[in-house]
Amino acid sequence: MNETAVTTNDLDRLTERVEKAAALVQQLREDRARLERERDDHSRRVRELEERLQTLEHRLQGQDPSALVQELSTLKKEQRDWTAERRDIASRVETLIKKLERLDG
Repeated sequence: MNETAVTTNDLDRLTERVEKAAALVQQLREDRARLERERDDHSRRVRELEERLQTLEHRLQGQDPSALVQELSTLKKEQRDWTAERRDIASRVETLIKKLERLDG
């Protein structure tokens, strides 16, 4: 009877160890599946970024980005200058209209 209790105790411990190992294997499978999904998502994002980069490079067509930024800055300054000049001309025209109205009146 004593030997039967020892065998039962050993079987209980073995059962517990097998169940823990099975749970660990299941967890490892879930982790692997999650990591594979993350890898696939990362690969997809990398491909999308590569496509965007190629599109931007095609748009630039060999132009120097810093030169384009400089040109854009120059164009914005010219736009501001033209806007100021336009306001000045509008003000002069208004002044001339008022003078003409006084002459007519």
